[in-house]
Amino acid sequence: MQTRSIGTVAFSHGKESGPWGSKITAMAAAVHDLKIEVESVDYRGIDDPAGRVAKLLDTAIGLKGPLVLVGSSMGGHVSAAAAARAQARGLFLLAPAFYMPGFEAYTPQDVSCPTVIVHGWRDDIVPVDNSIRWAREHRARLHVLDSDHRLEDKIEEICGLLRSFLTGLKGINAAAESMR
Repeated sequence: MQTRSIGTVAFSHGKESGPWGSKITAMAAAVHDLKIEVESVDYRGIDDPAGRVAKLLDTAIGLKGPLVLVGSSMGGHVSAAAAARAQARGLFLLAPAFYMPGFEAYTPQDVSCPTVIVHGWRDDIVPVDNSIRWAREHRARLHVLDSDHRLEDKIEEICGLLRSFLTGLKGINAAAESMR
């Protein structure tokens, strides 16, 4: 028996990782349990954030909605930058590369969908203060964990936060209710 999907989560990996690293693989498993499809965009070889945004937008055209964007580090920046144009229903960001020195003006500001940020207190690549600032300015939900930039030691907790976020989203939740 084929199950119907109630939307798609599109993952965007960071600058130094790939589309199916341990965090994305674990989060994809948590998302599949909710009958939500997953897509993980491969940005390897694309160093320019604008090029990554364009690739995410091209990918989003073919995805089943409602769409939720999930991104880590530069992938968080890319997801937030694409959110409005991709008509995302939500954003779930891990240590997003916001307000980086020399690139502050490129931090996405036109985000109006529900957003959750997860960041590590001991992040030595993207300062946690950057996420605190963005969360305050955009009234995003913020979870600061005792971890570093990669958040590898908090994967189980992150999966729980993602599941909670997805089940609380109106567009996703309404689609799930209509399938019952």
